[in-house]
Amino acid sequence: MQQIFLYDTTLRDGTQGEDISFSAEDKLKIARRLDSFGITYIEGGWPGSNPKDMEFFERARAIKFKHAKVAAFGSTRRAKNPVEKDENIRALLDAQTPVVTIFGKTWLLHVKQALQISPEENLALIADSVGYLKKHEKEVIYDAEHFFDGFKQDQEYALKTLKAAAEGGAEILVLCDTNGGTLPWQVGEIVREVKKNISVPLGIHTHNDSDTAVASALTAVREGCIQVQGTINGYGERCGNANLCSIIPDLQLKMGYKCVSDEQLAHLASVSHYVSELANVKHQKNLPFVGESAFAHKGGVHVSAVMKTALTYEHIVPESVGGARRVLISDLSGRSNIIFKAKELGVELNDKSPAVQKIVNEIKEMEHYGYSYEDAEGSFELMVKRHTGEMKHFFDLERFKVSIQKDSLEKEARSEALIKIRVGNETEITAAEGDGPVNALDLALRKALEKFYPELKQIHLTDYKVRVLDTQSATAAKVRVLIETKNGNKSWNTVGVSPDVVEASWKALVDSISYHLLKHRVKSSH
Repeated sequence: MQQIFLYDTTLRDGTQGEDISFSAEDKLKIARRLDSFGITYIEGGWPGSNPKDMEFFERARAIKFKHAKVAAFGSTRRAKNPVEKDENIRALLDAQTPVVTIFGKTWLLHVKQALQISPEENLALIADSVGYLKKHEKEVIYDAEHFFDGFKQDQEYALKTLKAAAEGGAEILVLCDTNGGTLPWQVGEIVREVKKNISVPLGIHTHNDSDTAVASALTAVREGCIQVQGTINGYGERCGNANLCSIIPDLQLKMGYKCVSDEQLAHLASVSHYVSELANVKHQKNLPFVGESAFAHKGGVHVSAVMKTALTYEHIVPESVGGARRVLISDLSGRSNIIFKAKELGVELNDKSPAVQKIVNEIKEMEHYGYSYEDAEGSFELMVKRHTGEMKHFFDLERFKVSIQKDSLEKEARSEALIKIRVGNETEITAAEGDGPVNALDLALRKALEKFYPELKQIHLTDYKVRVLDTQSATAAKVRVLIETKNGNKSWNTVGVSPDVVEASWKALVDSISYHLLKHRVKSSH
């Protein structure tokens, strides 16, 4: 089984993506995680370009990586500088990394218009820079920037640039589709042609501007490239880089190449989530292999088939990449969805259970009204427990009143909620102020209930989303409120729908509190 060497540039090329930023500490954490996962090369940044990258390289020297080599990234020397006096080259050496990756120009458009030098001078820049770094005992990876565009314009010159880097001593020549405009079949043809003329091992670096970065990288490997460059989750400038979270399982599970161990591959999803968490960006649900929706089934026919044979609607075993099968609940749900989800909740139902069809009917009716249970599994579980007789009644509402007061245009509005609830034969009246009407209502409700259920002090609302459902109705439109509540490391979502945003929020709040009380009381009884 041929080994493919993985080169991760999340910490450099990935940070050029919009909304992506890492502190030096973040970069060190990610580097450790990538090393544990089995990445061969970790590109840490461009030394000399900013203090953060220099801090990373300084601190990374103290880390003993098990698998990975850290690479510093930079460009060839400037045209007017002797290589030994070039600041960029010196910064690369100062980073003290075992690997240095430098890029040079392949495309005559860039040579003549961006650098404004002759083609011969450009070849000298490449050979001098690579050769000088080799003299300092560095493993040198040469990135041929805009290679495919350059090859299309002048095949002979593009190959000359590679030969200049090879003569300088570069260990790997990486063919870069920097603009992301080359299609996979073109990549394959060009790599094949390069292989005829170049004996040094090749790598591939693709961007996703044509939405084909992964396909192009896979094609390049099939044609003989042994190193693949990319980023976790495809982060990168413009439309992003080739997504290693897709490339790795495609190569290993579908094409028969070796990238990491099977045990490491099973951590792919957690690595993907870890990086997005540190980047402070929402993890995309629909990412292949590692997204929450990658193995999610919604249609009743699909669920029924998957329960019999997973292969019917799953192209790989979810656990092989750290994923998990999910069954979604919606108006498309059939009896199979309900039985599967109920089993996850510890409720044994079968096709003959009377509750199953009642749950299906209620879901269809509620979703027609505007509810959505895909992201509100807390509310769905309460529905199941109601139909199976396992739901408990914790309190009754006597009344609530929410008021908003604003004293002037300049001052912030103030919200106050007054609530009266009954638990058994006792009633409690409380009031609370909040940042808004929903926050005030949440605080007042908990304040009233904590006398009877002190365990409510353990939970807090962590997210609140409002969606207008029928926008043509303007201010009379129904709204769907989704609330996320957390208790330590466990969180759950609940949903409410109403033409009144406060009423919709109230429904979601009641479900949220009831869910926690039900779970806590059941747990306490064991």
